[in-house]
Amino acid sequence: MSTHSRRTFLKGVGLALGSSVAAPYIVPSSVFGADGAVAPSNRITMGIIGAGARGSDVMSHFMLQKDVQWIAVCDARSDRQLRAKSTVDQRYGTPSCATYTDPREMLPRPDLDAVLIATGCHWHALASILAAKAGKDVYCEKPCTLTIAEGRAMVNTMKRFGTVFQAGHQRRSVDSFRFMAEVVRKGMIGKLHTMLCTLWEGPALRPETPKPVPAGFDYNLWLGWTPWHPYTNARVTGWPYFWDTGGGMMMDMGVHWTDMAQFVRQSDDTAPVEYEGEGVFDPTAFSETPIRGEYRALYADGVKLIMRQIGAFDDRFIRFEGSEGWIQLMDGTNAVTAQPASILKLRGISAKGWGDPGDHVRNFLDCIKSRNPMTTCHPESAHHATMIAHAGNIAIRLARKLIFDPKTERFTNDSDADRMVSRTLRPPWHL
Repeated sequence: MSTHSRRTFLKGVGLALGSSVAAPYIVPSSVFGADGAVAPSNRITMGIIGAGARGSDVMSHFMLQKDVQWIAVCDARSDRQLRAKSTVDQRYGTPSCATYTDPREMLPRPDLDAVLIATGCHWHALASILAAKAGKDVYCEKPCTLTIAEGRAMVNTMKRFGTVFQAGHQRRSVDSFRFMAEVVRKGMIGKLHTMLCTLWEGPALRPETPKPVPAGFDYNLWLGWTPWHPYTNARVTGWPYFWDTGGGMMMDMGVHWTDMAQFVRQSDDTAPVEYEGEGVFDPTAFSETPIRGEYRALYADGVKLIMRQIGAFDDRFIRFEGSEGWIQLMDGTNAVTAQPASILKLRGISAKGWGDPGDHVRNFLDCIKSRNPMTTCHPESAHHATMIAHAGNIAIRLARKLIFDPKTERFTNDSDADRMVSRTLRPPWHL
């Protein structure tokens, strides 16, 4: 945590006490940590990069933690800056929250300890790397990267600077998912052979005529290192559905399922070695990602991962099948079903312990204080989960079988696929 914020606080208290001869001044006991409050010297100061709907929602969870103090907000859109600032200022009863358009202006602040990054995924790795180089810890929403190579660069940077990094794969901290993991790990469904994941169909965004960039929006900064395109509302609000800024539902929701597959298998340091898939695309659409599709991935130990993009939003689930049964979890309701059904009786017996060490946000904050880099979803685990989603998407785009080496993180049988592992950056952005 920052010593600068501690010095500023103590200086302010000293000045207040020094003036008490002329006018009595009572310092509230809460500033010293009494009455359940946390003294400023023990608080983690935070800023947000990307203050849209998702960022604001995650920030609200951090605000519930008494040892967090929000001091800055950053977004390429001025209206989002002001909304986020208003939320912070109302929370603390002061007008002191600072606003920024460019994260490179916010990150050098010596009184800033950590950042929440909730931009589009084309900014996630870049912002994480810039934050780590500035000495800040990072909580980054998913998908954490736009390419496989970008993910490796992010992991290496976090290691180099000793950054505490937590990816926003919150399902790892939900007790229903932990229950499912324990069932599979303890062999209650026999030997695992198949992981079936379903997510909803994607949209086909209609073509739009380019328009002037809205006032208060730094569109070029929003694009970051990705290729330039004329401004359209669809490209900005629908960024997940264009290859330059996203990967469609196979990435946006699919990475949650690849992460759970890795979590349940306890295989955060590896990935499948074979991929094949196909997708349904709308040739008249402005967007570029599949409407429906499927990819199949095979681990070296023979376990299969099947990712299907079909059906409606509320129908999404993940299912683990073994030699003696299966267990399935509906994502929207957390409803768990299993065969044999007797498995479900165990949940009531052990559920209390399955949620430990607890909330995803709390885990991140505790790791900052202990300087423990092994958060619930640390950089290597986030990278491998995202890597699988990238490889599956590449298999769908090429519609042919691909062989992948998890150690080198390259495709070994297809030069077209291997070229998609990385992309050329748009100056002046660099990793």
